[in-house]
Amino acid sequence: MRKVLLLFIWACLCSPVALAQVRQLTGKVTAADDGLGLAGASIIYKGTNVGTNADADGNFSFSVPGDGVLVISYVGFLIKELPIGNQTKFDIKLDADTRQLAEVVVTAFGIEREKKALGYTVQEVKGSALTESRSTNVANALSGKIAGVRVQSNGGPGSGSTIQIRGSSSVSGNNQPLIVIDGVPMEQTANKTWGGGISEINPDNIKEMSVLKGPNAAALYGSRAANGVILITTKNGQGTKGLGVDINSNISFERPWIKPNFQNTYGGGNGYRTWYNDGWSGNITDPAEIAQYRAVYDARYPLVGSEGTDESWGAPMDGRLVRQWWTGDDVAPLTPQPNNWDEYWNTGRTITNSIALNGGNDKGYFRLGLSRVDQTGIMYYNDFHRNNFRINSGYNLTKNLSITLSGEYIKSGSDNKSYGSGQEFIWSHRHVSWAQLRDYESYTGVHNQRGNDTDPPNWQHTFFTNPYFSQRNLPQSNEKDRLLGNIALNYKILPSLSIMLRSGTDYWSDTRVNVSNFLRVRNGVRTPGRFSEEVLRSQETNSDFMLTYNKDISADFGLNVQVGGIQRTNYYKRNYFYVGEMVVDGLYNAGNSVPSQNTIESEIRKSETQSLFGTANLSWRDALFLDLTARNDWSSTLPANARSYFYPSASLSAVLTELFDVKSNVFTFGKVRASYAQVGNDATPYQLAQTFLAKGSWNGAVPKFSENIEIANSGLKPEITTGLELGADLRFLKGKIGLDVTYYKQTTKDQILGVEISKASGYNTRILNAGKITNQGVEISVSGTPVKLAGGFSWDVSLNWARNRNKVIELAEGLTTYTLATQRGMSSEARVGQPYGTFYGVGFQKHNGQIVYGANGLPLTAAGQMLGNIQPDWIGGMLNTLNHKGFSLSALVDVRMGGDIYDEGTGTARWTGQYAETALGREEGVIGQGVREVTAADGSKSFVPNDIIVTANQLYGYANPRNYHESAIFDASYVKLREVSLGYSFSPSLLKKVKIQSAKISLVGRNVWMIFKNTPHIDPEIDAKGGNQQGFGYGELPSSRSIGANLSLSF
Repeated sequence: MRKVLLLFIWACLCSPVALAQVRQLTGKVTAADDGLGLAGASIIYKGTNVGTNADADGNFSFSVPGDGVLVISYVGFLIKELPIGNQTKFDIKLDADTRQLAEVVVTAFGIEREKKALGYTVQEVKGSALTESRSTNVANALSGKIAGVRVQSNGGPGSGSTIQIRGSSSVSGNNQPLIVIDGVPMEQTANKTWGGGISEINPDNIKEMSVLKGPNAAALYGSRAANGVILITTKNGQGTKGLGVDINSNISFERPWIKPNFQNTYGGGNGYRTWYNDGWSGNITDPAEIAQYRAVYDARYPLVGSEGTDESWGAPMDGRLVRQWWTGDDVAPLTPQPNNWDEYWNTGRTITNSIALNGGNDKGYFRLGLSRVDQTGIMYYNDFHRNNFRINSGYNLTKNLSITLSGEYIKSGSDNKSYGSGQEFIWSHRHVSWAQLRDYESYTGVHNQRGNDTDPPNWQHTFFTNPYFSQRNLPQSNEKDRLLGNIALNYKILPSLSIMLRSGTDYWSDTRVNVSNFLRVRNGVRTPGRFSEEVLRSQETNSDFMLTYNKDISADFGLNVQVGGIQRTNYYKRNYFYVGEMVVDGLYNAGNSVPSQNTIESEIRKSETQSLFGTANLSWRDALFLDLTARNDWSSTLPANARSYFYPSASLSAVLTELFDVKSNVFTFGKVRASYAQVGNDATPYQLAQTFLAKGSWNGAVPKFSENIEIANSGLKPEITTGLELGADLRFLKGKIGLDVTYYKQTTKDQILGVEISKASGYNTRILNAGKITNQGVEISVSGTPVKLAGGFSWDVSLNWARNRNKVIELAEGLTTYTLATQRGMSSEARVGQPYGTFYGVGFQKHNGQIVYGANGLPLTAAGQMLGNIQPDWIGGMLNTLNHKGFSLSALVDVRMGGDIYDEGTGTARWTGQYAETALGREEGVIGQGVREVTAADGSKSFVPNDIIVTANQLYGYANPRNYHESAIFDASYVKLREVSLGYSFSPSLLKKVKIQSAKISLVGRNVWMIFKNTPHIDPEIDAKGGNQQGFGYGELPSSRSIGANLSLSF
């Protein structure tokens, strides 16, 4: 098979391209009504794949192999054909097509259809929108561009993202969309540390991304399409003029974006007059030391020291001389370090280089793409690298038989994943210089060690290790290989009947090494070096066939029918090896271990799904369209009597301007649509019968197996998602203004949940079909060109707005809530009657909305309170693009309004005296804002303004986010200038002299400006857990702003 594949690739590369009698053509494509150039207009040499696209002013230049016919097309204009004859220069004027919406979009199974024929919503993002203000994770490029799509990303290089379309529909299952690349489903994971899925795709290879929202658009994809589908179509070389080369080079620099507002008045300590701790725990007992600290801090200090204080409630940083971690037995001035946040972080750098070779003729086409990403993170010693090699090819073997090949090999990894984070600024001293700590090796001679302790110099040892030492010596590394692709045969049986046979796979293997400890003596306790190695392997293979019948059955009626079948197999294997004690520190090999301290684990999962599907598209006078689909799946993860499940869909769309023969330059196009769909979903493997879990081998013992503490269910049924969608697509002023409005309602029932049961049973949970969630909302997209001048200036704008309302309707009988995630006793829950992801925890006791304080001046608690919810009220975006004579300026604003986060980091940093607000009242005390309950002599109660003075550290310490979760609940709204790009496309006449077809240079930026936010000190997009556990934060790696440059060349 390998030899056949190599021979096929060689044949594609060696395919002759017709270059005889080459003639150079130049010209300009303009709109007939206003004379403005049509940027991107397609000019094709008829009957071949030779062609080009017009530049920003409508100019074009390319070579043809001789006389023939040019086919010129542009969205919203009538196609024109021109004979070449003896001409070499053309002035082409296209007439506006006021009757049709000729946009073609990619739908399920890669089927291309006219957008006006669809009865559901599909939105696209062109590849060019992904490659300038780029992110190494292409999912991030969707933020703010597609109505109803929310991307949550927060992490270091190579990290993953959580993508949601139209809210959360599954209580415990996957809520992310299915990713399909050139027909190959790709596993989409939300692992923040290790990334995966769509984050590994090279954006330079992408032609366009189509977003199929919900079950209505994605019903043909079956059980994994309930959350929508993102279809990625890659560039394949079709339409190129002979042999061509595309080069893209990008460099960007990143720095932390949102800096907390620190106080720089008071230093380390756990009380205002507390002595400064030198990094070691213990009490002051020596009379001379007591006298020394009494002289520095005056009489009001504890007679015994605190253990390794890690707070900043200490003395004023006014230059007084104190002993510090780096002075040994000497002293140095106690001074603030206002820039220690900036000096803690590295300046990250991302370099991306890609090159593609493409070509074609009347027999076939090909494209080979190679790219390399090298990234260093904003955390020191942090890195990521990725290599992508992609091949796309197609060849007409005979008049009726063609073959296509699409494949990509991805090798990615890191020598050191993110270890440190913003937690270093939650528990800290405000006089610590991180530049000094990064240079810790220079202080080993003066830093006082305890006995035989071997920890490196640090500002505090009781709880912390120097983060730079840890980052260098406790790396998390991985190497990942991924291969995905497909090969397909297409045979035209009759002019109206064809068959497609295809097989594709997505295979990946990831080896992860985590060094959890080095040989050390800390506080007198020796611990050995430890590490673990985990090898994960996953493969999904899809083999399918599809028969297509397409025929105009009369002058008015057209019919398109597809029937087919799919076999999908999934395989997953995990091997885990933990070394509890290394013989030689720093050698990460299983042979370098004390066998009795090792642990071994292994896991395998397999499943198979078989499917049959069919779809029929009936059109009447190219104005009325009816689509019917049906699919039946047979899943190995369901019991025999419920293994088969069927789900249909139907949609209807009517082009009003065609039906009623509307001819207007004002109301150019109007369409209404409606659809209804069902999608099923099966269970994860091995939930039908009781299983035993391998506990592995430890300390030389015989491997043990224990029964799963979750009770299986042999009577499981498939989950079913039902969707209703209504919408309208309207165009005005010859297509210069577009409006798309959609209403939808989706209900998911019979969800497969692990429901808690009495622990007295010996089990924790039981698998049941229980749960019902609804999502309903409205999506609006507006596009237009407010200004288009004859001088070449144009202004294009697009806006999107989406509002989703989510509600948990029911769970299992007797069950009112299902816990999604917990942190410090606060939970995110799916509770009946409330939106998915509602926070419950300890709040402040309130009276008429004001906090109630006790007689001691401290707030009163109220347990079991509903504190917030992760669901936003609405999300949206606005993209503005200005073009003028080769220059282009684009700016994307991304908006989220509503929704909450629990940021324990901010609450804790207030508790430890780090932030600016905690400096207020340290001398004279503070009064908590609210009311105090008083009881009269007769026993009656009333509320008066609180007037009890307490110390600042007492108030913040008592109201810390572990006691009062409400103190760390914040509104997650934001308005961001997400992307900015300023580019210049060089004129073809200039490039022709240096044999370059096109060239563009751009200055680009991401996360440029936080226009508005309600969260103090942090970016509200923080996400500590990802997936279904969104809304939690605790000193995450901060988001970064990137500024860079991009160069694109085509030859």
